Amino acid sequence: MLCYTGIAVLLTMMGVAVLAKGFYIMTVERSYWNAVDSLVKVDSIKVDPTRGNILSSNGQQLACNLPEYKIFMDFNALRDGKADTLWHDSLGNVTPTLRKLCASLHEIFPEKSSEEFLEHLEKGYNKRSKYWLIVKRRIDYTTYNRVKALPIFRLRPGVGGFAAEKFMVRNRPYGSLASSIIGDTYKEKGIAYSGLELAFDTVLKGSPGFKHRRKVLNGWVDMLDSAATNGNDIVTTIDVGIQDLAERSLINELRKVNAYTGVAIVMEVETGNIKAMVNMDLDPETGQYREGRNHAIADLLEPGSVFKTASIMVALEDGFIPDTANCYVDTQGGIVEMYGSKMRDHNWHRGGYGRINVSRILQVSSNIGVSQIINKHYSKNPDKFVRGIHKLGLATDLKLPFPEYSAPRIRIPQKDKRGKYTSAILTLPGGREVKRSWSNTALPWMSIGYETQVPPISTLTLYNAIANGGKMVRPRFVTRIEREGQTIQEFPVEVIKEKICSDYTLGTIQDILYKVVHVGLGKTAGSPNFHVSGKTGTAQKAHNGSYKNGVMDYLLSFCGYFPSGLDADGRPNKPKYSCIVCIQKSGLPASGGLMSGQVFHDIAEGIMAQNIKYGVKSARDSTSIPYPDVKAGNVLAADYVLKHLGFNVSGGWQGNKGDGMPVWGRVDRKASEMFIQKTATVSKNQMPDVLGMGARDAVYLIESRGAKVILKGSGKVKHQSKPIGAPIHKNEKITLELG
Repeated sequence: MLCYTGIAVLLTMMGVAVLAKGFYIMTVERSYWNAVDSLVKVDSIKVDPTRGNILSSNGQQLACNLPEYKIFMDFNALRDGKADTLWHDSLGNVTPTLRKLCASLHEIFPEKSSEEFLEHLEKGYNKRSKYWLIVKRRIDYTTYNRVKALPIFRLRPGVGGFAAEKFMVRNRPYGSLASSIIGDTYKEKGIAYSGLELAFDTVLKGSPGFKHRRKVLNGWVDMLDSAATNGNDIVTTIDVGIQDLAERSLINELRKVNAYTGVAIVMEVETGNIKAMVNMDLDPETGQYREGRNHAIADLLEPGSVFKTASIMVALEDGFIPDTANCYVDTQGGIVEMYGSKMRDHNWHRGGYGRINVSRILQVSSNIGVSQIINKHYSKNPDKFVRGIHKLGLATDLKLPFPEYSAPRIRIPQKDKRGKYTSAILTLPGGREVKRSWSNTALPWMSIGYETQVPPISTLTLYNAIANGGKMVRPRFVTRIEREGQTIQEFPVEVIKEKICSDYTLGTIQDILYKVVHVGLGKTAGSPNFHVSGKTGTAQKAHNGSYKNGVMDYLLSFCGYFPSGLDADGRPNKPKYSCIVCIQKSGLPASGGLMSGQVFHDIAEGIMAQNIKYGVKSARDSTSIPYPDVKAGNVLAADYVLKHLGFNVSGGWQGNKGDGMPVWGRVDRKASEMFIQKTATVSKNQMPDVLGMGARDAVYLIESRGAKVILKGSGKVKHQSKPIGAPIHKNEKITLELG
């Protein structure tokens, strides 16, 4: 009995001791053990999600994420892992392995010699640094793998001391192509600030996860608490081929006429899909044209003569022009006084057009003809005319998914207490209404495209409705949202107006727009291969806020659609595409029909040529060699096309079409097959071999290295100003001659 009592007392004393010790740790030693805990555990580390891709209509990556790495040495890990014997021998001398490492680093990063690398690494070794950068800049995935395979660095983590920080960086594989639509993000933080990147930021960015880290032995182990949810992909309406075609066509004309801004938009008639949107500004420092402000949707400009189509449609709708062929206006000698101001036609110095009918008025874009018709029928009731413009849908807020978008501003005249039109109401963004003055000259000048502010996208939407049988659809930039290739949300075609006007008005204006191109001022926009309909526009534009400072600026436009008219069998064509081209330049000569019309012509010809499809067998004959001439560049596309055309394809390369990463190479004919050979790659700071490539691939390869490209000519690259493998520097200008 005494024995059991002793055991009970002993256990009680031990329990009291444990409780006392626990209380002591929780109070007196609390701060110490918290400090120890922080050394072995880190809580709530944010895990960033991968931002979703922005894809073209064909699934090509317009914006995606690519890894970049900061590489460094942890010399404490090198010593702890007993690998420092590879660094210095027993006498403290540099080992051959270390010298080989430095020589290999020089090959990858030629800006620093092997001796400089040795001196740099030795300095970090002597300081026992845990974070000693091997190179200051970030490197791409390919370069990282090359470095990781070097002597010492190839040892398992925690032994050789080599380590890296991974950063996911937003990248545009096609460079600046369509950049005003795609938008951009801040590189370091991944925060979107423009374009579709911003408009669909909540879809693309995903949501972060969290993890904590615990120290186990000499290393850290990550333990996931909640996984990050990666962002979804958005599929745009942009066609890379049409975008590239529109960009090249526009830049060619901008250079020719010495313009400072150009816009081109291509829309699919039935769906409203924006297949291309180009916004080019002249960089005065380099003399090159670059994608800049999204003028196509943001600029509120007086549209000029392309507005005349809407004016005549309003008069047709209201029954004031029952027969365009027999409704005449005397434009006199090209100058007519209206309310104390002179209205001029473009040929006033040649005596004007005299007496012409309504159809001819639009064919030759007579200011006097249109303004006389509108003033005659609406001068006593101008708000009826303006409401007719609204009824057509030209003033509609398209509610586009871009923060920079500006809705049209067309003011509606108001009567005062005496029944006179002296003011007008203008609706600003947000629905706020302001009053503006209204004079007798406002209506005639509004009818020819002044006194209004309309972005190019709105003008195109009206013309697209004319091409679409009167149905107005909202411009569409994104068709669906995808996750891991599966559609999770679709954006259907949105109809703004089922019918913008009567069948009579629609048929009449379609006939007139057809004649504008075939017998009027829009001939340049036409094609011998298919029919085009549209309207020219040449408007004076304020220079530095004034029309009277001795320098005149011009907004030159052509807006239309194709194919139009009748097909070869005499049946009406169903237009497939609509397009608007706007050019801003200073001084004469200035012609919307000749200059913007030329760009329209080039775009339309290119698109229609792309749509012509023939079988491979029908393209061959017994006297020709049925092997195409393939440009050097990204051979993934060449491999796909050649195989689908039935050619035998072989080559010493490997690539994954699914990851969207380019594989650079050349295509040659060998015997009865096409041979694809992958070319040797060079580092990001060396000049690549772009000879034989097309402009798009060559520009992408060089500008992805930070340099700027100056193109001369067209075709394949036949000369590059910097030799292959030479060091290439940021913002360096590289000239490519094409032929």
